[in-house]
This record gives sequence, C-alpha cells and structure tokens, in this order.
Amino acid sequence: MPLRFLDTNILIRLLTRDDEEKANRALTLLLRVEQGQEIVETSSMVIFETIFLLEKSYRTARTKIREDMNDLLALRGLRLANKRIYNDALDLYVDKKISFVDAYNAAFMQSRRIREIYSWDRDFDRLAGIKRVEPAA
Repeated sequence: MPLRFLDTNILIRLLTRDDEEKANRALTLLLRVEQGQEIVETSSMVIFETIFLLEKSYRTARTKIREDMNDLLALRGLRLANKRIYNDALDLYVDKKISFVDAYNAAFMQSRRIREIYSWDRDFDRLAGIKRVEPAA
C-alpha cells in the first residue's frame, strides 16, 4: 500500500460539505484511513490552513473546529508529527480565544518545557506558565 499525502481540500470538502459528491468521496477515503486500510501523511501547513479556512472563510465556530479536528487527528492511519501538540493547541485556541498559531506555539513551548517567549503579542500574557518578554531597547 503506497503512502500518500493528504491535502487541505480533502478535509475542507468533508468538513464543510460544500460539494456533496466530493464530501462523500472524502468520507469514504477517511473511513479507510480510520480502519487502517490506507495510511496517509499530512503536514502542519495542512492543519493550519484547514483551521484558518474553517474559521475565516466558512465562519465555523471554534468549538466545532476543535471537535472536527480532534476527530481527524485521531484517525488510526493518519501520520502527523507531534499530534498531541495539536490537541493541546486546539484546547487553548477555544478556551483562551487566541489565534491557532499562538495556541500551537504555546502548546509547542509547553511540550518542550520552554517557559518564556520573546514577543510583543499580549495574548501570551493570558496563558498560565508562559512569561512574555519584550526584547530590550
């Protein structure tokens, strides 16, 4: 069985059902991935783009995005580096109402036990266990 890459548009068709025929084909594929009949790999860029499109273009609620993305991340045949970080980031994204990029960076920091971040972004001030440091003049 060949290893194939899973692109954003497959996930978007499934989650938005904006093209019913493609949505059904995406569902069939991802059921095979769930059952381990197919192995696919994707990248952080696909995850980020999917979340961005769902939020900005399709106006999907953050809680629905978290639910759908956690379901996708749990697929048995889906390979993605650092899967656990995405689950933690999705929680921060919803609970702290920060951008997914900031949420991912915070979850990444926590996974590496990094406690301080150089940033002017005050969203990090709301996250327990992270200290924001501005570069000195």
